[in-house]
Amino acid sequence: MTAPAAGAGGSGSGDSSARSAHSPAGGGSASPVLQVRGAALTRPDGGGRELWSGLDLDVHAGEFIAVLGPSGSGKTTLLRSILGLQELSAGEIRIEGAVATRGNPRIGYIPQQRPYPADTAMRARDVVALGLQGRRFGLPLPQRGQHERVDAMLAEVGAAHYGDRRVGTLSGGEQQRLRVGQALMDRPALLLCDEPLSNLDLANQQGVTEIIDRQRRDHGAAVLFVTHDINPILGRVDRILYIAGGRFMLGTPDEVLQTRVLTDLYGAPVFVLRAGDRLIVVGVPDVEPHHDHGPEHGSVA
Repeated sequence: MTAPAAGAGGSGSGDSSARSAHSPAGGGSASPVLQVRGAALTRPDGGGRELWSGLDLDVHAGEFIAVLGPSGSGKTTLLRSILGLQELSAGEIRIEGAVATRGNPRIGYIPQQRPYPADTAMRARDVVALGLQGRRFGLPLPQRGQHERVDAMLAEVGAAHYGDRRVGTLSGGEQQRLRVGQALMDRPALLLCDEPLSNLDLANQQGVTEIIDRQRRDHGAAVLFVTHDINPILGRVDRILYIAGGRFMLGTPDEVLQTRVLTDLYGAPVFVLRAGDRLIVVGVPDVEPHHDHGPEHGSVA
């Protein structure tokens, strides 16, 4: 088994040459959709603490990368940097060869599920339509074919039957499907997912995961998926970027999710156990605030 790429301080290096087993055939020589070189991040709140440094990462079309680690380790901040909303302290990020900037239409973004207020006036289809280019001050400009595109996306994410309902009356899972549809409206080359399964029941977790994975399979989108629970997506993931304590590991799930590897990453005994088809990580130290993956010190990774 090949050891996963590791990083700590300025000495880290990413597996920039690895290709996804799920990537479209014939794409081996294609340039990466996302390219991160020598990246370093400090806390965005001005505290000056370095979150991590020396990150090299290539993500190719059709590749599914999971980003794991405790809260405060810089997972969401990495996504913000790719979106052009957070400046790196060192290094660079390129999307399809161009330096990452704010408002890139080639990037789709799916946030965590947060309920819309009950009195929100927008209909479900209005939420999806916000993903169309050509919008002004929030609501899309009427364009020929727009309604057909929105209808097609509502059907794609399983929301056609409630497309005309007010979004505030919908369940959390129904609302999250709309956010996914919004992110997919322009068929992005790169899909950034910031814990999109949080607060969803199992059925909706499976449904949302399938929609995202279908975008990768059918349209070749590269997926960067931040999560605190790897199990719902484990069978779909090509590689894992695990960030903890200012260090990171990059490799396949079998390479990264090992007792030896995570113990080295955290600098303390951490145990990776299997329970049926689920992975359990036990003993994650409370060195920094982190997501509780399970009760007390047991965590599902």
